[in-house]
Amino acid sequence: MSGSVREHDIVVYGASGFVGVLVAKYLAGHAPAGTRVALAGRSESRLAEVRQRLGVDWPILVADASDAAAVDRLAASARVVLTTVGPYAKYGKALVHSCAAAGTDYVDLTGEVLFARESIDENHELAAQTGARIVHSCGFDSIPSDIGVHVLDRQVKADDAGELTDTTLVVTSMRGGFSGGTIDSMRNQLDVIKNDRRLRRLAASPYSLSPDRAAEPDLGRQDDMAILNGTEVDPRLRGSLAPFVMASYNTRVVRRSNALLGWAYGRQFRYREAMSVGASPLSPVLAMVTKVGLGALVVGLSLPPTRFVLDRILPKPGEGPSEQARNAGHFTIDLFTTTSTGARYTARFRAKGDPGYAATAVMLSESALALIHDRDALPPSSGGVLTPATALGDALVNRLRAAGMEITAAKS
Repeated sequence: MSGSVREHDIVVYGASGFVGVLVAKYLAGHAPAGTRVALAGRSESRLAEVRQRLGVDWPILVADASDAAAVDRLAASARVVLTTVGPYAKYGKALVHSCAAAGTDYVDLTGEVLFARESIDENHELAAQTGARIVHSCGFDSIPSDIGVHVLDRQVKADDAGELTDTTLVVTSMRGGFSGGTIDSMRNQLDVIKNDRRLRRLAASPYSLSPDRAAEPDLGRQDDMAILNGTEVDPRLRGSLAPFVMASYNTRVVRRSNALLGWAYGRQFRYREAMSVGASPLSPVLAMVTKVGLGALVVGLSLPPTRFVLDRILPKPGEGPSEQARNAGHFTIDLFTTTSTGARYTARFRAKGDPGYAATAVMLSESALALIHDRDALPPSSGGVLTPATALGDALVNRLRAAGMEITAAKS
């Protein structure tokens, strides 16, 4: 990050949106004293309403995502820009580039593989030159995945137990939903790849976010949508495992972390994600129904007649559950690995709060706070388009634990 003095520590862009308000509220209650926060977005009046509701005196910055000069000024005024404005492929390209050029750290919530790939291609070298840490995917996508594997690897290394090989993340319990913004991002990416074979291949590649595809190990087919028996993953894990809807993005983030770290997790590191559907006699059927349902959702959003219907059923951007529903949410994620020495290890990432809203607001906010307040504890980096594990590492682990999240790893 640039050594010049900045007017604001954190600028929350999209602060009047549903998730933006949750982030601003969290920062108002948890940012260390003296943290200089500003609220930013398109509408001054809506931002003023948020400020009044929160009872803070933070500055307001007005900037439309399409106004390049305003976006440049916003980026140059901050040490960290935190943005909730998606789909990022539509509204985020100029902002992330401005941050990279200005040497401003940046965090977002994207789960859009094509946007992340474009950001890497356009901004990684520039950000490395300016020292900006560009950190995509700092919410439920993809912090539990990326930080979960990071913690697992740290424990294996501490025990001198070799390297990670076959590693599987399992969503063992979850209550809550995905935001309207996530659905809108899915719609946008489907529109983009529909008539472009090259982009379809890129989105489908397990190494679509790799810094050097040619250097990646050849580990054969890696299926993000596989149906598994629990015992295939770990002898103690019973029941059936269904595809996890965000696996096709999270797995690519984790593989990028491994590559950015010089394949420190292991050259034979294979990673996949799944969701537990229980151990009842009907669980194999439920796993198949889940896989078919996910496929049907993708097809439905791709075809105009069914999209017309789905657009009226699925949550819309800016919408979200009530505070009571958000507080009642939770998730538990378990990771299982076998190391190159044959040892078995597990990690757990558990949090209260709706994954896509309450827990995500905590993870995104703490990511920004780590960049401001924990500079000396961050992983060594000259900047670039990084991942939560490679940009924030143990500093974020410690912050999330302090915020009440359970993050552990141990030998099985």
